[in-house]
Amino acid sequence: MRDEQLLEAVERYLAGEMNPDERRAFEQLRTENAEVDTRVIEHQQFVGLLKQYGERVELEKRLNAIHDEIDVHALVEEVTERPSWIIQLWRNHHSKISVAASIAIFAILATLFVTGKMDNKSTYTELSLTLQNQRRDISRLDHKLDNALKHEPRVLPPNKSSATGFALTSNGLIATAYHVIYRADSVYVQNVAGRVFKTKVIYTDAKRDVAILKISDTTFTGLGTIPYTFKRTESDLAESVYTYGYPQDSPMYNDGRVTSLNGMNGDTIDYQVSVPINAGSSGAPLLDSRGNIVGLVKAKETGLEGTHFALKSDYLLEAIDNIPTDSLTRKPVLSTKNTLTNLSRVQQVKKLQNYVFMVKVY
Repeated sequence: MRDEQLLEAVERYLAGEMNPDERRAFEQLRTENAEVDTRVIEHQQFVGLLKQYGERVELEKRLNAIHDEIDVHALVEEVTERPSWIIQLWRNHHSKISVAASIAIFAILATLFVTGKMDNKSTYTELSLTLQNQRRDISRLDHKLDNALKHEPRVLPPNKSSATGFALTSNGLIATAYHVIYRADSVYVQNVAGRVFKTKVIYTDAKRDVAILKISDTTFTGLGTIPYTFKRTESDLAESVYTYGYPQDSPMYNDGRVTSLNGMNGDTIDYQVSVPINAGSSGAPLLDSRGNIVGLVKAKETGLEGTHFALKSDYLLEAIDNIPTDSLTRKPVLSTKNTLTNLSRVQQVKKLQNYVFMVKVY
């Protein structure tokens, strides 16, 4: 039996067009001839695929219309101008684009099979190159739109409370006060540009009121070199100090002096300072005139007007050393060069703003 005759017989068999005698004879032939049986099974599978393809024709038309509207080069230009529109388009049509590409590939394969060109080596090569180019185009589109998603501002519900934190290392270790994050379900930090990052609490010391966060957000790419260092000797009485933090939605600067080298009830781990402290200032850095970190702002004594406290930098450094090793990918590397030293106070504050965060507690 020639191929054309066999193909016709297979189609009649599967379509139920054979009379009972023909069907019995053909089934007997399938039993005796493995090649015929294989041809029947392959043709049956192929007809099933074509049926699925037929059912998707209308969907293909609609998806191809969406695909035709997408211009990768235009999207790149639009990302910086109208990121929200790009994000919405991607979220709405990402899966549809993938399906459209799959249908297009299936259509090419089906056409080649029907026309008998599947055995042509050059056709295989051409098809392989075409598919590789399509995959590269889709991959580039994925990459560009994923970058747009990363830079889309995070929208969060109203937070329970907020305070301040400041960077310890360029890879996202943040110091704040323990009472700020106590009983928090989740903690985020927001930089001066308004970008919000998810964090993980990796160290706490309730007695000294200090906590250390680690920015765990996948969109975080680092801070660059920290411009300040930590003072490792005790400050002097009456020394000029200042803070920069977020007692409100916008950053605030306040200055004052070290009024006592001891904290409440003679506690030697804290300074007492005359810097005005508001609720949101907790966790802010306390700096000297040269831009060294001398402490971490903790709280004010509610019973005594003008009495405010800050944890001394020695104990903050001790907290950094006590971070559990399983919470870190590598040992914290603190800055060893203070680039604030020879700057005016105004210039110091301008450089500080990229390293001091609003801490949002949920």
